[in-house]
Formats: sequence, structure tokens, C-alpha cells
Amino acid sequence: MKLQPTVTAIAGQEYMLPCLNKQIFGFECPGCGVQRSFWLLLDGKFGEAFLMYPAIYPLILLLLFLIADRFIRIRYANTISITLMVLSVVSILTNYIFKLI
Repeated sequence: MKLQPTVTAIAGQEYMLPCLNKQIFGFECPGCGVQRSFWLLLDGKFGEAFLMYPAIYPLILLLLFLIADRFIRIRYANTISITLMVLSVVSILTNYIFKLI
């Protein structure tokens, strides 16, 4: 059974940027998959988005927190933002290492 792509996926594929690292050097960069993962999130495919790029959720949490911190005074904001940043970097590096193996 062949699944039909959704409108969001079709529109997103037209505007995705190619990975220059992969085109020039022949291997993926640590950010490969983030665009496709984002479009999968917009399609409501949360599990597939995680499998495509596991760091998408810590990055979204970090982005939402930084936006909220801009408008609302949050106690311990510095500690929370640093923790989310470290979690994002660890997720990105872990994903990249597993792609290489």
C-alpha cells in the first residue's frame, strides 16, 4: 500500500535547502534531517519527526522557552536556558554519532 504525500509535505519539499556539506564532502552534517523533521511535525507525524531528527524536540523546547523568556519574566531563566541548550547539543551530537556508525 503506497501512502500519498500530504499537502504540507509536497509544499515543504519544494523549498527545502540541500545540505552543502553532503554535496561537497559526501557525508551528512549534524543538522541533516532538521528540515524534513520540521515538515513531518507540521504534518502531525510526531514519531516520524523524532526518528528523522531526534534533536527536534529539545530545539523546539529551547526556542519556545527563549521566546517566552523574552516576554515573561521567568525565575531561573538562565539555568533553564543553559540546561535546554546542553540537552539540545547532546541530542544533536548523539544523533550525529549514531548516523556515522
